[in-house]
Amino acid sequence: MKGMEIWHNPRCSKSRAAKQRLDDADIDYTERRYLDDAPSAEELDHVLKLLGKEPWEIARTKEAAYPKLLEHDRAKWIAHMVANPSLIERPIIIDGDKAHIER
Repeated sequence: MKGMEIWHNPRCSKSRAAKQRLDDADIDYTERRYLDDAPSAEELDHVLKLLGKEPWEIARTKEAAYPKLLEHDRAKWIAHMVANPSLIERPIIIDGDKAHIER
């Protein structure tokens, strides 16, 4: 990933607010509507490493696809999140070798 990127869901108020802050600061970034353009397993794994998180730590627990009985197997979680990107907490801002989840 080059430059700044925001994994964005335009229906989410937190995501819209984060995008607006970037726009207001005149920051150049790429918008990725990750529900329509889901990350690959490799991309998600990379972002998780940048975040210093495990996939279950950034999973949206109230989503219907949340795997209530899935053991903490990183590869299985990543595969499940790639197949169900609504599980990924948002928005995630990636900037070079750093990433964070906007709150």
